[in-house]
Amino acid sequence: MAANEYHRGDMDISVQKATWDGFMVGSIWGSLLIIMTVGYATLAVAIGMNWMVSLALMAIVGVVAGLVMNLGGRWMATVVLMVILAVIVQLFIMLFGVFL
Repeated sequence: MAANEYHRGDMDISVQKATWDGFMVGSIWGSLLIIMTVGYATLAVAIGMNWMVSLALMAIVGVVAGLVMNLGGRWMATVVLMVILAVIVQLFIMLFGVFL
């Protein structure tokens, strides 16, 4: 009978678990990056808040989210690099805005 031939429980699922864990971490990172980017653009452009204040608020959101979700030092470094990139972009906007 076919029901007796079924064998359950010997497969090693560590590779599948690692794939799922990687997918979840990537999804969390991607979601938080999108939230921070859209939040910064919304605060700075749509609402008209000072860009430095909106950048600081989104940096705080990123750091707190990283601490709550235990994302580690790589996430904190990513937030710091995003802040540095945003400051450089704003400096270019101020520099070349003089010529407009």
